[in-house]
Amino acid sequence: MDGVIVVDKPEGWTSHDVVNKVRRLAGTKAGHLGTLDPIATGVLPLVLGKATRLAQFYTRSGKIYEALVRFGWSTTTYDRAGEATSEKREVALTAPDLEVHLERFRGEFLQTPPPVSAKKVDGKRAYQLARQSIAVELEPVQVQVYELELLEVNGALARMRAHCSGGTYMRSIAHDLGQAMGCGAHLEQLRRTLSGEFEMEMARTIPQLQQLIIDERLVDALVPAVNLLPGFPTVYVDDLTVAQIRNGRNFPASPFRSDPASKYVKAVSRQGELVAIGEAVLPNLYHPAVVL
Repeated sequence: MDGVIVVDKPEGWTSHDVVNKVRRLAGTKAGHLGTLDPIATGVLPLVLGKATRLAQFYTRSGKIYEALVRFGWSTTTYDRAGEATSEKREVALTAPDLEVHLERFRGEFLQTPPPVSAKKVDGKRAYQLARQSIAVELEPVQVQVYELELLEVNGALARMRAHCSGGTYMRSIAHDLGQAMGCGAHLEQLRRTLSGEFEMEMARTIPQLQQLIIDERLVDALVPAVNLLPGFPTVYVDDLTVAQIRNGRNFPASPFRSDPASKYVKAVSRQGELVAIGEAVLPNLYHPAVVL
């Protein structure tokens, strides 16, 4: 079970809850490729077994979200789970008014993460400090929103779709949008439909995974390690080279490959198994940065 299982995270579960559940179901170590808040649902890719070593290559993977934003008041958590931080107001939105303000959240910009987030402050998660009523000031970070589309406006609610870089907080976009419009806002619903190369069509619910366990077919939900990171070219290696890679030796790539030069490549054995991720040290020579 070395690879990725894509879970359709249910509302009310933390990402860690899902990791623990799948870890028990699969009987192997597991980790997630980017958290989802408890109120959020949708695509949560989990790396299993030896594939957990590949998580470092997914830290900035693009995401697509569908968000429902409620205007009228802001909250402590920037979503509906928090306490109100402004007086509740009746708001009647119009699409043209929203579009004017949405423009500032397209492209590259500095974004301050929510005070209740997984960002670390002096070695502790911001949400842990918030639970202890310790005020934190998080530094703005550079994010990129490739596309932000307004889908629907209904009274005080606006539904939108965003394609953004990893590390972008839809809660912050909702909060900052409310501040810009002078009425306050927070995230009412959030669903992630894509994370990196993992799409909604690949996702299984927890009950579906449990049924696969009963049927002894959990492997049907697994994206094998060799199929991960499709943007990395593949270099096929013989058995002798596999042994050398496992001993930390550099390995060559054919200079006649059709793939353009790449910082990283996937070293794949004759049996079709992912052996390592190689990092370029010289043209057509790679060092095994991660060995499976």
